[in-house]
Amino acid sequence: MSVDFLATTIADRAYHRIRTDIVFGRLAPGARLRLEPMATIYGASVSTLREILSRLSSEGLIVAEGQRGFQVAPVSADGFRDVAAMRLLLETYAIPLSFEAGDLEWESRLVAAHHKLAVLERRMMEGDHSEAETWKRYDRQFHQTLIDACGSQTLLDLYAGVFDQYLRYQMVAVVFRGAIAAEEHRRLLDSALSRDAGLACDVLAEHVNGCVNYTVESGLLS
Repeated sequence: MSVDFLATTIADRAYHRIRTDIVFGRLAPGARLRLEPMATIYGASVSTLREILSRLSSEGLIVAEGQRGFQVAPVSADGFRDVAAMRLLLETYAIPLSFEAGDLEWESRLVAAHHKLAVLERRMMEGDHSEAETWKRYDRQFHQTLIDACGSQTLLDLYAGVFDQYLRYQMVAVVFRGAIAAEEHRRLLDSALSRDAGLACDVLAEHVNGCVNYTVESGLLS
């Protein structure tokens, strides 16, 4: 195994760990990122961490402060609205394409993704929040599967980045709307199986805007 390959593997592993810790709120918004402690935690050199944090800055997850270093990007109500609007733009564009092209295998993946999400939603409605991170992973998987037959990898890549931004807001605010969100997910599944893209886009707008309004009105981002 070459030294260059090993270095790349270490850097990739550290990048994905740091990114995941930001998206799921383990690195809190506004937190200053000190390179020396992070080098120990993530097993990467200080120079490698600088490259990783610069990359995450280009993704909007990190703020570079010049000579002062780096911090996790802050969150705000306006920021959530902006990210939500971009998510809706991409997802509602991809839905008709995916519904038209999706085959039986796609339907099977979608049904399976919804089943896992619905099981976690039921547990949370019963008061068990011990798997909140898994719940959000399943939520992401369901929505990603909804559009993954759209035929554009560029669109899917853009959407994945925006959804992670959206997910970070949800994890920071611990947003769970219970039966309302679960019913919206069921309606999205039904509209996909019946290939009703118009209905799916309407339900999605209701779903996303409902989450944003609930979060902002509850003051959960303050």
